[in-house]
Amino acid sequence: MAIPVSRLKKRWMKEPGFAAGYDALEEEFTIAGVLIQARIRANLSQQQLAERMGTSQSTIARLESGTAKPSFTILERIAKATGTQVRISLEPTKQPRNRKPRRAA
Repeated sequence: MAIPVSRLKKRWMKEPGFAAGYDALEEEFTIAGVLIQARIRANLSQQQLAERMGTSQSTIARLESGTAKPSFTILERIAKATGTQVRISLEPTKQPRNRKPRRAA
């Protein structure tokens, strides 16, 4: 019998250091997820995407696993190969809940 990932995650989040490590990789997982979604929406396999980009399937696999950070050039090549566009957003960081805002002098 397999254990659902959601149950494992809940258990692991209670382990010291796991939550911090998980949170530290959130951006990498988000980028990897976006790359996978673009490829799937384009109805392409990793191999097909690699061929369109002139790279290897293993490169696509590393990007989609989050173990390799894509450069902007790579993001542009993926966008072109999948018929999508690159958009980058810089957003304010979340403030801790118990922190009071600073007053102007």
